[in-house]
Amino acid sequence: MQLFFSWPASPPQTFLATFTTFRHCPFLITPILLFSLFLLLLVVMLLLLSIHQWRHSKDRRLPPGSMGWPYIGETLKIYTENPNSFFANRQKRYGDIFKTHILGCPCVMISSPEAARIVLVTQAHLFKPTYPPSKEKMIGPEALFFHQGAYHSRLKKLVQASFLPSAIRGSVSEIEQIVLKFLPTWENTTINTLQEMKRYAFDVAMISALGHKQDSEIKGIKHLYQCLEKGYNSMPLDLPGTPFHKAMKARKLLNETLTRLIQGRRKNEKQGGGLLGVLLGSKNQKVDQLSDSQIADNVIGVIFAAHDTTASVLTWVLKYLHDNRDLLEAVTREQEGIQQEIIEANRRLTWDDTRHMPLTTRVIQETLRTASILSFTFREAVQDVEFEGYYIPKGWKVLPLFRSIHHCADFFPHPEKFDPSRFEVPPRPNTFMPFGNGVHSCPGSELAKLEMLVLLHHLTISYRWQVIGDKDGIQYGPFPVPKRGLPVKVTPRKIKAA
Repeated sequence: MQLFFSWPASPPQTFLATFTTFRHCPFLITPILLFSLFLLLLVVMLLLLSIHQWRHSKDRRLPPGSMGWPYIGETLKIYTENPNSFFANRQKRYGDIFKTHILGCPCVMISSPEAARIVLVTQAHLFKPTYPPSKEKMIGPEALFFHQGAYHSRLKKLVQASFLPSAIRGSVSEIEQIVLKFLPTWENTTINTLQEMKRYAFDVAMISALGHKQDSEIKGIKHLYQCLEKGYNSMPLDLPGTPFHKAMKARKLLNETLTRLIQGRRKNEKQGGGLLGVLLGSKNQKVDQLSDSQIADNVIGVIFAAHDTTASVLTWVLKYLHDNRDLLEAVTREQEGIQQEIIEANRRLTWDDTRHMPLTTRVIQETLRTASILSFTFREAVQDVEFEGYYIPKGWKVLPLFRSIHHCADFFPHPEKFDPSRFEVPPRPNTFMPFGNGVHSCPGSELAKLEMLVLLHHLTISYRWQVIGDKDGIQYGPFPVPKRGLPVKVTPRKIKAA
């Protein structure tokens, strides 16, 4: 048996020796042949697999682009420089589809309306919504944003029911009362526009989320939410003393507070208004009622969604109207016409009034386009996907670039110019997506536009504002907003005598 442990002089000798051994040791033939056939089959399979992978890699190529530094990727670039420059430079170099690496994830960015529609609408089942795990922890894993399928569909219907025009038209008077409470506090003072707009948007969000009933715990909810917000965009280091750790402690207390509120309304059988009332009343024969944690996560999620973005848009509206005085005067004349009708009819501002503000509405639309508060949205490929001639591996993030589409000269001539008149004609399909598109588009878009219109009605009629300090510059944290939050001096408007 030494033959099997020594290297023979030549292959012929090996074959002869092996044959002689097999002939004299028939009991070895079957195991050795089987083992040899197994090894041969394994080698052939590995060879075929290598050929397949080689051919597959040629046929299924990744999009062009740069992955940046190890782990860091291009995260610092995208969050520290002008996003217009970041996207435009890569589009010019690589085309409308390119790969990159941000927030620890390999990504594919797409900047054509057709490709965005595929990801968000026609093939949305291949691309699930995704957020960094730290964000999911803060908002709550049961929130609408993090799901697909039956649970998402059910929640989406409930949330939409809370924000349909028929549901929010009765909120006009309450929103107006919030405006009339805020504006006098700005008079003859210098305000940080972004911070004041956050206060305003939060109060409106509380009405939409919790209803008209002012429960005793609402002040506590506001305080805890503010603690949570401070750590939302911090590094996810859950260590004592860090903003993230403080935020997670506030999140726990916020959940406990909301749970008490939810259980109290269940016990009293008073569901109340707003999203909370809708979620508490959700029950049918096929599906049990939502749990306390499901309701709490979705209430917190709506407050998050209705807060920062709306405040950022309003900050830009004031900036653009400040820089375009003729436009500001035209908007004022439109609002004065509505005010005259209100005075003559001896009534308050109504939902129907807000439907008759075409110029003011176009100003908001152009602000949404120009500022593009949401530069992109995150999706994740749920399987390997062939896309526009490229291969997107399972688990890669896919980012439709709303900002790039909104600033494309092919769809919006002279995109750097603030020109509300461009919206006198509806934009091409899939070229204007400030609230996203498809099944995961923002359900609260009508409420956001309503609270902007109500504020602008009273602000333009009664006040004027002057930017303090540097009038230009943008800061990113994480949404693009005017530098330093746009500090302005607010003064009463001087009405010229007829």
